[in-house]
Amino acid sequence: QVQLVESGGGLVQAGGSLRLSCAASGRTFSSYVMGWFRQAPGKEREFVASIMWNGGGTYYADSVKGRFTISRDNARNTVNLQMTSLKPEDTAVYYCATRPRWETKFNYWGQGTQVTVSS
Repeated sequence: QVQLVESGGGLVQAGGSLRLSCAASGRTFSSYVMGWFRQAPGKEREFVASIMWNGGGTYYADSVKGRFTISRDNARNTVNLQMTSLKPEDTAVYYCATRPRWETKFNYWGQGTQVTVSS
């Protein structure tokens, strides 16, 4: 059974940085896409970034391009999201998700971690 556990959220001032981590377990993820999504209060969940587990491209939402970096640590089965130059509008619950590369919908989700950016 796939399990995704996020960590690293918290409260930070605008302009600061945070690093989120997602620990994945339950199967071999070599053919999976790992993604980060976020949901702010009163808004729909939105895509933030994604990466192929075994290489390939990274993709970012325009709103975070140049500020956020997604990476993976194969030895620890972990996907990270380094967030810099944070803005109050980045405040949201951040979710880790995964899907097989041949599917279009992310079908495994973590429980989420809160990120709050104060102005």
